[in-house]
Order: sequence, then structure tokens, then C-alpha cells
Amino acid sequence: MSENRIQAASGTPWAHWQHSAHLARATWISADTLCPPGTRLVVVAPHPDDEILMCGGLLSQFSGREQDVVLISVTDGEGSHPESTHWTEHRLRHQRVLESREALKCLGLDPAALDWRRLHLKDGGLPREEAFLVNHLNQLLKPGDVLLTTWRGDGHCDHEAVGRACAQAAQARQARLAEVPVWAWHWADAEDARLPWACAHRLQLDETSRTRKRRAIAAHVSQMEPDEDRPPVLPAMLLECLLQPFEVVFL
Repeated sequence: MSENRIQAASGTPWAHWQHSAHLARATWISADTLCPPGTRLVVVAPHPDDEILMCGGLLSQFSGREQDVVLISVTDGEGSHPESTHWTEHRLRHQRVLESREALKCLGLDPAALDWRRLHLKDGGLPREEAFLVNHLNQLLKPGDVLLTTWRGDGHCDHEAVGRACAQAAQARQARLAEVPVWAWHWADAEDARLPWACAHRLQLDETSRTRKRRAIAAHVSQMEPDEDRPPVLPAMLLECLLQPFEVVFL
């Protein structure tokens, strides 16, 4: 199971990634290179925070361009705290949507101006929903769209299922696919050959975008705070990797 990679890993500190020859060779690109003005950006987030972790810096540059963004929240993120008495599934379904809305505001976006679609699929059950996702995306996508989602090898079953579905739909609809590692920063090492370094690019972020992304991540209170004797869902070591002056995309 891919989940074992996450659970078995203690985390890879940013100090190790700094010495990655693969990362150093990744080509620098800008938001306008990835998604030129007038091009539609379709972001598919397995859980309600993945859009921020993946591409919060990129999204912050769409302030005033909300009409060019489609955000798909595939699940409600209700499975993030199994067996918790505080963060029950019922509470998380409500809470995580509120956190997402606040996070988008932190990026300088108007949530009401976005085409924001919530599919309410089962958190942790997306490998069984790939055909549904492909069909949904086939109806939505237009040739030339930029379709951004989690990498197919990211180590979380939902991230990988969504990545596979997006890859299939992008090919069918002639959209440009951009996959982003999230949990790979946690379980991989700096020279890990399992990552598709040959197609890695670094999307440059200015200080404003980084600050907005940092605030947006902090808005996800349920994922950032300990739950009794359990550590936060999002480890500090992982967040440090995701808050660098760039976001990595596999194109």
C-alpha cells in the first residue's frame, strides 16, 4: 500500500532537500508561463487543504483573475482524524469547508467569484471513484486548460487516484497536466529516483505569495493543531518544504 510510505517515514528535513542535485536542475518557470492570461486553471484537490499545499502560491497570483479558476474539492476531508473524539467525521465535514473558504481569502481570492465545485466523495475511498472522476473531468475540461492536481506517486491513496484520473482526462481532452508532490516531500529523499525529476519545474514565488500561502495554511486549524496526544496531521518538517520560494510541478 502506498500509505505505508507516509506512515513509515519520519520526514525528510528541508536541509536535505537543499542539497538535491535533481531539484537544483529543475527549470524555473513563472505563473504566466504555466498558465498565461486567458488560460483556465483547473485545480483538483483530493482534500480541502491540498489546493493550498500544492499551489497556494500560484493561486495567490490569480487575485482578480478568479474567473479563470475552477477549484474541485473532491472529498470533504472527513477522514483526517480517525478515532478522534474531538474531530469527528461530522464535525470535520463542516469545519474543513469553512477552513478552505478562509484559506482562499488569505490568498487574496474571492471564494464567491470562483467556480468552486465540491463533489463530497468519501475521504480515503477515491481509488474506487476514479471512473466517476474521469467522467466528471471529461465533461468539464476544454482543450488548452491547465489541469493541476496531486502527483500520481505521492504516497496517499486519494492523491494517487486523483492524479491518475486527471492524467487520463487531460489526455482525452487535450488539457495540459501539472502534477504536484505533497506527501513525497515527507517520505522521499533528496535523490529519490522514484520522483519524475526529468519533468520537474520550479514555479517561482515572490514574498507576497509566500506570505499569503503561509497564512492560508494556518487557516486549516484542524490540520495544524495537535489532537489530544496525537501530533498535527501536517508535520512541521513537511510544511517547511512546502513554504519555499517556489512550488514544484511535474509537467
